[in-house]
Amino acid sequence: MPDALQFPIIDLSFPDRFSIANLIRQGCVDHGFFYLVNHGVDEELISKVFEQSSNFFSLPIEEKMKLVRKNHRGYTALYAEKLDTTLTTEGDSKESFYIGPLADDLNQWPLEEDLPSWRSTMETYHQKLLSAVTKLLSLIALSLKLEEDFFEKVGALIEPLAFIRLLHYPGDLNSSSEEIFGASAHSDYGMVTLLVTDGVPGLQICREKSKQPQVWEDVPSMSGAFIVNIGDMMERWTNGLFRLHSLQILAKTVLWNVWKAVALSLVH
Repeated sequence: MPDALQFPIIDLSFPDRFSIANLIRQGCVDHGFFYLVNHGVDEELISKVFEQSSNFFSLPIEEKMKLVRKNHRGYTALYAEKLDTTLTTEGDSKESFYIGPLADDLNQWPLEEDLPSWRSTMETYHQKLLSAVTKLLSLIALSLKLEEDFFEKVGALIEPLAFIRLLHYPGDLNSSSEEIFGASAHSDYGMVTLLVTDGVPGLQICREKSKQPQVWEDVPSMSGAFIVNIGDMMERWTNGLFRLHSLQILAKTVLWNVWKAVALSLVH
C-alpha cells in the first residue's frame, strides 16, 4: 500500500514569490499536482456555487436537456461521455454543465424564474477564478525560470478559454459487480485545472501510466484549498519537465456535487 500522497501547499498571499515558485516547480515535476490556498475565492461564494449546482442537477431530466451542450457549453447527461474508450462500460457515471468565457455570449443559462441567481452566481465565480488563475500563472512562469509576466507578454491571457465545469457523480446507479467510474482514466487537455470538491473521496491519480499493473492513489481534499493539476498543454510546453498523470474518479460511493472549478485552456 503506497504512502498517502503529499502535495506542496501554494499560498497565493505569501510574499516570497520565488520560494512559492520553487514549490510549484517541485509539485509539477514530482506529481503534476499541488494545493492552492488563500486564492481569493470566498468560502461563502464556493458554498453558493455548490448549492446552485445541486439545484440544477436536481431538476427533472427533461428540464436539463433543454440546455443540452452545444458550442461546448451546457448540459451533458449521465453516461454521455466515456473518457477511457478502452472500457466496455456504457459510459462514465456523471452529469456535467459547462460554462465558458463570459464575453463570447455562447453560454446557456437556466431561466431566472426556475433557478434565481444561478447565472449571477456562476458569472461571479468565473470572474473570481480567472483572477486567481491569472495570479497563479505568474508564479508558474517564475517556476519555469521565466519573467513573471511571460504569459501576459505572449498574449496567453488575451481572451483565455477558461471553462467552469460543474460535475455531479451520483455513484453506481446500476449496482453492478464491475468497477464503475464517475470519470474514467484520462488527462486534462488544457493548461491547468483547479478542482474543488465537497470532501467526499473518489479522485485518484496514477503516477506511472506505463507500468502494469497500474497503481492508483487517492488524492485527499483539503478544506479551503483548490486541488491544482497541470494539463496536456503544460506538459508539452515544458517539454515534459512538468509531469502529467492520469486521473480517474471512482463512483462506488455517492458523490454529490463533486465538480471541477475551472480548466484554463489557452489556445492562440
